[in-house]
Amino acid sequence: MVTRHRRPLAVAALAATIALGASACSTGTPIDNIVEGLVGQEVEQITSGIDEEIRGLVGDVLGGVELTTDGSLPSSFPKGIPLVGQVLGGGAGPEGSGWVVRTRLDEASAFAGAQGALEDAGFTASGVSSDATSGYGAFTSAEYRVDLSVATDAQGEVTATYVVTPQ
Repeated sequence: MVTRHRRPLAVAALAATIALGASACSTGTPIDNIVEGLVGQEVEQITSGIDEEIRGLVGDVLGGVELTTDGSLPSSFPKGIPLVGQVLGGGAGPEGSGWVVRTRLDEASAFAGAQGALEDAGFTASGVSSDATSGYGAFTSAEYRVDLSVATDAQGEVTATYVVTPQ
């Protein structure tokens, strides 16, 4: 069983694993170059060759973490959180401690549509910033906080990463 102190770490590790494949800022530093090298890797590539039995074992080791790479949402993903784009996959932390979902978008300007969908669902935006190739914002409701980031990789693929945590 995962203790209360390990739950936030499990969610943070899950978010980092999925987000590393989603976005990075390139300023030319060695760390940025390493991260940029990971940008093109999809969750599917990172977990390729891992069958369902092994994923289940990983979930057990990490205290109930659920990973999806088949275009579906984690089974416990909260209803009422609108997602924009084609779902690529995601993950759920143990016992409803948090979720991460990646979607593919047609263009980076779709951030505005994702922001609007969250606001229309009753979320309040803060820290929103976007440009032609990326966007970020934190969105809160009485029940959840959604950190949304949109990024364009070196090949021009645009992905959105939703990190959802209970309030």
